[in-house]
Amino acid sequence: MTAADESGADPGASAATIDVLIADDERPVLDELEQLLRRDARIGGIWRASSGSEAIRLLAEHQVDAAFLDIHMPGLSGFDLARAMSRFTQPPAIVFVTADEAGAVEAFDFAAVDFILKPIRRERLHRAIGRIIAGRETPEQPETIPDESIPVRVGHITRVVHRNDVRWVQAEGDYSRLVTETGSHLIRESISDLELRWAEAGFIRVHRSYLVDRNAISTIRLTGTHPSVSVGSEEIPVSRRSIAAVREAILQPREGRA
Repeated sequence: MTAADESGADPGASAATIDVLIADDERPVLDELEQLLRRDARIGGIWRASSGSEAIRLLAEHQVDAAFLDIHMPGLSGFDLARAMSRFTQPPAIVFVTADEAGAVEAFDFAAVDFILKPIRRERLHRAIGRIIAGRETPEQPETIPDESIPVRVGHITRVVHRNDVRWVQAEGDYSRLVTETGSHLIRESISDLELRWAEAGFIRVHRSYLVDRNAISTIRLTGTHPSVSVGSEEIPVSRRSIAAVREAILQPREGRA
């Protein structure tokens, strides 16, 4: 079932409204999402699709500013839709709305603006709309972060490890162990100092003892009794107090590398 309606937003805010597509194969979720969107004065037209193929048809008929997509739908998935939209001359902003937290990492390969977990909270949806509008007003430009060279001792010689090669860092007292794909190196610098210096390069503190390059994260599991992120075959614990910060950091655009 599809529908195209105006949201009843405040006419004075019409200049800032955006038209959106919502796609989900579960009717109750579609109804709830539409109801929540209509309460936001920044939303203009809303088009509904209960399948990926129906979403494609609507996109051929209507230009939208943003698309709220479920990931798992029969036929074309939300990822399939996002891949198709990326080829548009003016692709809409993508927000994934799903119960599948494990899809978060793959979602950012599509430059998703946001990733909302079900059940949908009004304040969380409100923040996602804000991100969409902010991106339209000030399109983000890829920023190149200069690499850093770190001297390390290997036996009796000093070698250089590049920050861009570091996948994660583990605290060892006043020292930090830098882990790369080929090995690890102990340096006399605290993990807290590295956290401050490497934040702009995309490193996030997931635990008091671990700092991780978010570009290297392959899977995340932030629910259950043992929250964690995976870097390659290594599973790294996420402290409960860090879950919200980790989830927020994962949503940010991937960093450029010099």
